[in-house]
Amino acid sequence: MTDPRIKNIVIVGGGTAGWMAAAAFAKVLGPTYSIRLVESEEIGTVGVGESTVPHLKLFNDLLGIHDTEFMKNTQGTFKLGIQFNDWGRVGDSYIHGFGTIGHDVSLLPFHQFWIKAMQKGMASDIGAYSIHTLAAPRGKFMTSATDVPSSSPLADIAYSYQFDATLYAKFLRGYAEKRGVRRTEGKIAQTVLRPDDGFVEAVVLESGERIEGELFIDCSGFRGLLIEQALHTGYIDFTHWLPCDRALAVACEKVEPPTPYTRSSARLAGWQWRIPLQHRTGNGYVYSSAHVSDDEAAATLLKHLDGKPMGDPRPLRFTTGVRKKSWNKNVVALGLASGFLEPLESTSIYMIQSGIARLLNLFPQRDFSEVVIDRYNAQAKFEYEHIRDFLILHYHATERNDTPFWNQCRTMSIPAQLQDNIRLFRDSGRFFRDAEEMFATTSWVQVMLGQHIVPRGYHPLVDQMPDQELARFMASVSQVVASCVDAMPSHQAFIDRHCVAPSMAV
Repeated sequence: MTDPRIKNIVIVGGGTAGWMAAAAFAKVLGPTYSIRLVESEEIGTVGVGESTVPHLKLFNDLLGIHDTEFMKNTQGTFKLGIQFNDWGRVGDSYIHGFGTIGHDVSLLPFHQFWIKAMQKGMASDIGAYSIHTLAAPRGKFMTSATDVPSSSPLADIAYSYQFDATLYAKFLRGYAEKRGVRRTEGKIAQTVLRPDDGFVEAVVLESGERIEGELFIDCSGFRGLLIEQALHTGYIDFTHWLPCDRALAVACEKVEPPTPYTRSSARLAGWQWRIPLQHRTGNGYVYSSAHVSDDEAAATLLKHLDGKPMGDPRPLRFTTGVRKKSWNKNVVALGLASGFLEPLESTSIYMIQSGIARLLNLFPQRDFSEVVIDRYNAQAKFEYEHIRDFLILHYHATERNDTPFWNQCRTMSIPAQLQDNIRLFRDSGRFFRDAEEMFATTSWVQVMLGQHIVPRGYHPLVDQMPDQELARFMASVSQVVASCVDAMPSHQAFIDRHCVAPSMAV
């Protein structure tokens, strides 16, 4: 009998997406699979995605990579959340923290009690009730403690990373090659399709070398060398809702201890990121070319740097959206080849990780069952659309009317499901997470409250708690969180003790 298993995998393109895929396949599939990665040193990678969400820790854990090793090799720092400045109104500032807010009571989430307490003048800003949103602006950080009660906020600290994506790809390359992944240097000159069914049969390099495969992973970036140029899959454009179409990225010299959060500051025609690493600070301006010129955008970016720029801003052009199919025939697109949702909530690397996990869960046999492919594409579509809606929320939920860009965002039509979520939350502070969507209820709550979507009411079961008890409850939670933050070391001290990069060691 013919072995139905796929054994020959070709990854087209390196960078973060290519080497994450190579490392995961090498770890999970093992040495019986042939895994080959083709990339060219002459073709640059985007390399601006240096901020992530907590899910990446699960990926590193799968590979057996400890935080200490990872952070030392990527000049990394830790991240408790994202600070948003000037989004709802000029002068606003709030933090979307990764962790829980307070603690739930019976079946009700903490924020329901907070809504009533705020209406009665018994509560502080929602950020006072989460260790993440209180610790981040104070520059405090630690990982979860094992010597405290499980009910303590210190026992469950969700965190992510800020790191040099180019160094991460280099690190994963070494990991993958040690486990049998073969790297081939060269540019692809031709994609050969099978005449009978249109599947990709091989890629041919400029050198003339022909590389055949059974399953091809397209990590070629925006070009979509296989998924689009060869298979003409098509693209769904999200520009109506996510109008930014360009970015400029530049690193600057480090001038202060790194903050344990990424900063996103709204500008006149988009927003600017700030990502502190151990050795430098990453910066970028994501903007709409219909509302500001490239020269004006560059001037704005450089004006708001903390330190001296370490080069000229690098331009990036994109169209937000997603391929009509992330998996077409025997090609699976990962990273920028599959779609782009801009880095507002640091989801780019997560989407790579999610695509890899989805592929491993739905790994095909040689017959490439359409049932399996359809399920992969349906789940990818679900994920892209739900993350898209969360990003749209940031742009649309604004009271700013000071520029044409913000007027457009504030008044644009939005997807029906997002509109329903906003209406329900504004009515009574309720939010229902849709199955396996990426962002948790606490994420939606923090952004909606941070951008002035204020609930008119709250869940009626909150009234079962007497007002005096509610006041004590709110005070107790804020006091516990504050005392925990007081006990935490500084972010820099934690890095110095556990994972300072060799080049930064004194």
